[in-house]
Amino acid sequence: MGSKKVFLSFFSILFLVSVVLAGCSGSDSSSEKEGSGSEGDQVTLDIFQFKVEFKDQFEAVAEQYQEANPGVKINIQTVGGGEDYGAALRSKFASGDEPAIFNIGGPTDVIDWEDSLADLTDSAAAGAALEGTLDGVTKDDQVLGLPFNQEGYGLIYNTEIFEKAGINPADIKDMASLEAAVKTLDEKKSDLGLEAVFALPAKETWVTGLHLSNAFISPEFDGNVTSAFESKTVDFKYGDAMKNFIDLQNKHSVQPVVSLDYSQQVEELFSTGKVAMIQQGNWVYGSISGIDEELANNKVGILPIPVPGYKEDAIPVGVPMYWAVNKNKDEKVIEEATKFLDWLYTSDEGKEVVLNDFKFVPAYEGYDASKITDPLSKQVYEYAEAGKTIGWVFMGYPANWGQNELGANIQKYLAEEATWEEIVEDSKAAWAESKE
Repeated sequence: MGSKKVFLSFFSILFLVSVVLAGCSGSDSSSEKEGSGSEGDQVTLDIFQFKVEFKDQFEAVAEQYQEANPGVKINIQTVGGGEDYGAALRSKFASGDEPAIFNIGGPTDVIDWEDSLADLTDSAAAGAALEGTLDGVTKDDQVLGLPFNQEGYGLIYNTEIFEKAGINPADIKDMASLEAAVKTLDEKKSDLGLEAVFALPAKETWVTGLHLSNAFISPEFDGNVTSAFESKTVDFKYGDAMKNFIDLQNKHSVQPVVSLDYSQQVEELFSTGKVAMIQQGNWVYGSISGIDEELANNKVGILPIPVPGYKEDAIPVGVPMYWAVNKNKDEKVIEEATKFLDWLYTSDEGKEVVLNDFKFVPAYEGYDASKITDPLSKQVYEYAEAGKTIGWVFMGYPANWGQNELGANIQKYLAEEATWEEIVEDSKAAWAESKE
């Protein structure tokens, strides 16, 4: 990844603005190079983070850091597993137990948390961040967050099933070829041992209202999260294409989709070979590997999300979340928190962890991309390097709109409680109202 080149058209999350998956945990760890504190002058860094997929590895690197820097103690709490990280973070602050390091999304979170965000402009990590990756957390020329990593999502598919069905994934470059592949898989599903072609987890409104919608709403804003954030309206210019993509999955999915969740989709159905495809991202590698290591390492790939009239051979790539440092903490805590994040992303030891243990696609320069180990992350890197990306703008959606409005409306559509036209009009109105 050496040059300051972006792997994304953006980047809005999660990803997800307030959506996350995780559990809770705590751990110790320590300081920075030789000069960071001493046993007699210990600094404690409390970290409140959302990413369950790397919880154990993050706690391990905190211990590694602590051993090298005995003057700093790091406590980590991971919150998710169906919980709302945004709500949990607000409760944490309201209790008076404010963390030194926490997570924020894009522009909306920057406004919501501005009074607690330290200026990280002069940090080594900010200086190494790839061009464009800081756009969503920069305000008044101040960098107020540091990117976790880059992630990409599309249709994760089982290569062995495709091979048995006689389908060449390289031929799937648009909606028509995707539909043809789905038809073939559906016709052969009994012979292939499939319950269905897809598993559409419509219970998870972040999958539909944030990720899926992003692919079809991003083109309206040229993939720019700030443009989406500043817009008073959304037009659903690619709404018909979004409907067709949802319909394709729903028609050929394990049912009922409105009660199908992430765990069932990834672990119970895809990882056991009961479905051929799921809409997810490279973050599922760990979950799949935990169930079938051979599948995770040798039999998965990512197909594009086709957006007719825009890009049909591309996947959305962006920054899922950012690290923020609490500016209301003691000056020594702010300094050590910044040093820890700099060490994590710019030191040789930290880079090894980011690539090999976290399995991240880095959002920073100075990494050897050939060391990206899991196949899904490698494909995200290849899509990004080839410029076949769709920008992440969902972090620029109005607060809670993606999940609570659009995602909930898509559930109504899939449950046949509302027409597509009705849910589009309702979602448009909710966006406009939130901007008033």
